[in-house]
Amino acid sequence: MVAPLRVVVTDPIVARFEPLFRSLSPHHDWHFAASMAPAPQLELIAEADVLVCARLSAEQAAATRAGLVHVTGSGTDRLALDRLSSGTTVARTAHHERAIAEHILMVILAAQRRLLEVTAQLRAGSWQTLATDPQTPLHRTLAELTIGFVGLGAIGTQALELCGSLGARCVAVRRTVPEELPPRAAWVGTMDALPRLLSEADVLVLCVPLTDETTGLIGSEQLAALRPGAVLVNVARGPVLDLAALHEALDSGRLGAAALDVWWQAPEGMQAPEDTRRLANHPRVIATPHYSGHSNDTFTRRVQEICANIDGYANCLPVRNAD
Repeated sequence: MVAPLRVVVTDPIVARFEPLFRSLSPHHDWHFAASMAPAPQLELIAEADVLVCARLSAEQAAATRAGLVHVTGSGTDRLALDRLSSGTTVARTAHHERAIAEHILMVILAAQRRLLEVTAQLRAGSWQTLATDPQTPLHRTLAELTIGFVGLGAIGTQALELCGSLGARCVAVRRTVPEELPPRAAWVGTMDALPRLLSEADVLVLCVPLTDETTGLIGSEQLAALRPGAVLVNVARGPVLDLAALHEALDSGRLGAAALDVWWQAPEGMQAPEDTRRLANHPRVIATPHYSGHSNDTFTRRVQEICANIDGYANCLPVRNAD
């Protein structure tokens, strides 16, 4: 029998799945507080046995008595963890790997086939193909591409396997080389092998976490080392890539395209930052608002895992993905 707990949910995204939360764990006392004003929300947070959130301010962290704080994603950089009580269990969840892997594949194909460019041409009434303009570029199939992955965690591994299964040659670098390599990887090296990867890559995919070591990892020197016309995909964090160097590489034509799902500044509500708007208007940029993992499957699985962890915590069982 699961002991009933007072569970407070402040993340507005997973709050959309309130019926699923309640159906999976009906015995708990659920409070969905995402739309509440700050003061009454803080009161609920202070009284919670379990807090489910994506953000946690220092004030909220200091106020809560929750024994379990369950983050609704894989990152904790927006939580004031240092203000939580020392005995608080913090758990994370992911399940976005497949969705992001499919996004990576989608933007690689869109860039190779100049999808945005040819759509704009047709909207303007111009029918440009080899039949009407012999200078029209030919696109390449996946089997003609070498895709280089910088970072080979769960996301990079899924994307590598997906692209490799469709014929792409895939190479990767990561902090340490695993004993068992992904079956479809041509080679995997440590970060010291980054120059080799850049020299071979038709497509560069960034999927490393943001750390002191990875901030500014890809700058002018690294972009210049890529094959001419290479495609860059960033699903990591904006600052892994040097912003000024990216602009220069795009404007000069050295980069054939950039597909960006992560950025350098956070939006103000629904207002995109100036840097984001400027890049999104570049003809060689495919721009998305950090939504590559936002599939129904991602959040359904997250809710399922969160509920299972809350039930386990209530019965003094181990909590999965706990720090």
